[in-house]
Amino acid sequence: MQSAHRILLLLTLAILPAAAQRYNGHGYFYYGLDAPSGGNLAQMMSTGIGGEGFVWKGLAAGAELGYLFPRTEPGIGIGLFSVSGAWHFVNRDHPRKFIPFVNAGYTLGFRQGTANLAHWGGGATYWFSRHAGLRTEVRVYEYVGAYAQHFDTSLRFGIQFH
Repeated sequence: MQSAHRILLLLTLAILPAAAQRYNGHGYFYYGLDAPSGGNLAQMMSTGIGGEGFVWKGLAAGAELGYLFPRTEPGIGIGLFSVSGAWHFVNRDHPRKFIPFVNAGYTLGFRQGTANLAHWGGGATYWFSRHAGLRTEVRVYEYVGAYAQHFDTSLRFGIQFH
C-alpha cells in the first residue's frame, strides 16, 4: 500500500504544473463506492488520481491511476490504469461553475496478471473556487474481448483542481 501512495504522490507532482494555466487541463483525486458484477454498491471501494488536458474546445485526453479493493479487505485489491477521451460541456474562455462531462476509454486492471477493460461514464464538476471543485462521476467498467461482460460500476466523488 505504501508504494501505491508514492505513485499517487508522484502523479500529483507531475500534474501540478498544469495548475498555472488558464483552464487548459485539470487534475483530480477521487474516492468511489463500487458495485462489482452481481454485487451491491459499496461492496468494493476505489481511490485514485488522474488528469486531463484539453485538445480542442471541450475535447480532453486523460489518464489515471487507481486502486479497487473490497471494503472488508483493502489489501487484496487491484490496480487500474486508464486512458480516456472526454467531452466537457464548457466554454474554456468563460467557464461556468457547473460543468458536466462524458468520457470513455481503456483500462488495464493488474495485480498478479492483467485484465483488459473498457470504461464509459459521465458526471459533473462544481467549481466552488477558481482553482478547486467537487467532481462527481459514474463510471462503468466492462471486460473487453469475445465475451464482453460487466465488471464494475463506480460512483465517484473527488476534488478537481487546475
